[in-house]
Amino acid sequence: MDLSLPPSVTDRAYARLAEINEDLAAAQALRIAVEGGGCSGFQYEIKLEEQPDGDDLVLEKNGQKVLIDKVSLPFLTNAVIDYTQELIGARFIIQNPNATSSCGCGTSFSI
Repeated sequence: MDLSLPPSVTDRAYARLAEINEDLAAAQALRIAVEGGGCSGFQYEIKLEEQPDGDDLVLEKNGQKVLIDKVSLPFLTNAVIDYTQELIGARFIIQNPNATSSCGCGTSFSI
């Protein structure tokens, strides 16, 4: 039996996405993808998109949507998508228990 869980999104991340969408003419979804590359082997791509693709996992709360494609999904099992504000800047972050190491900027990782 597979006990793995899909990624989750914090209330803080959904709230920030709602703030972003307040300034847009049409609401956007937050796309989280994993691609090859980066200094650690894989890297996260985080961007806004208007519509989900047919095979996306759609995580939704209060009308805000986070999209994850089926290729990226196994790399994000049990991960937490969050939003943080620090002295170096504010950004969406991914707390990924599958990553064995990551770079200093937090955008690339290895498994």
